[in-house]
Amino acid sequence: MGLADDFIDNGFVRVDRAVPDDLVDACRTILWCDTGCDADDPATWTQPVVRLGHYAQPPFRAAANTPRLHEAFDALVGKGRWQPQGGLGTFPVRFPSEDDPGDAGWHIDVSFPGDDPADFMAYRANVSSKGRWLLMLFLFSDVGEHDAPTRVRVGSHLDVARLLEPHGEDGLDAMEIAERADAATEHRPVALATGRAGDVYLCHPFLLHAAQPHRGTEPRFMAQPPLLPAEQPRLDRSEAERSPVETAILRGLGR
Repeated sequence: MGLADDFIDNGFVRVDRAVPDDLVDACRTILWCDTGCDADDPATWTQPVVRLGHYAQPPFRAAANTPRLHEAFDALVGKGRWQPQGGLGTFPVRFPSEDDPGDAGWHIDVSFPGDDPADFMAYRANVSSKGRWLLMLFLFSDVGEHDAPTRVRVGSHLDVARLLEPHGEDGLDAMEIAERADAATEHRPVALATGRAGDVYLCHPFLLHAAQPHRGTEPRFMAQPPLLPAEQPRLDRSEAERSPVETAILRGLGR
């Protein structure tokens, strides 16, 4: 199976070594400084999660726009339909801890504002995925099964498409989707977003995913930016013009 087929069926693909080692190292050096922790002293790793702000410095922009990633964006979205990345956004840095991180619920990342643009929990998603082509998981550290890899429900994007369809252009907000999608997708198998530093997961925007506690030994560095549209996703394209993102939605709808 090819990249597009795997993406349509499973809701995600992993692009191995999408970010070169030198860029990974440059970005992680900046991130370590901003955590306020000492990389060589685990006694300073006192929180299960440290959330770092928006990152758009040159190494982050370069990491987000490698030729391998641009080729994959074209394959999954279509040439000219996506915006080059301005950076990598925020980083939830997860440290080994017995404490509950407090953010491990199943959800999708919503993509356009509701009535109050300042209220993120009122942000929404609709069946055409207005405002977002992809969810992306950029690994900036090696991530094994004990290193708080993101959990994903394989194929759940198909169920979420059906969940959203009756709600038209307005869609549902983040909490409504989380509450309904958990039950609608609990039959799906769970996969772990493991890999080497520099690997990138490209996920359908409707893929249900969740964090988890870190039971390993080394902090996990990951970014999860959206791929934003230069041209909005549409479900009325001809088959020849349709992207894998759109094809997957239509498959979920039984069309």
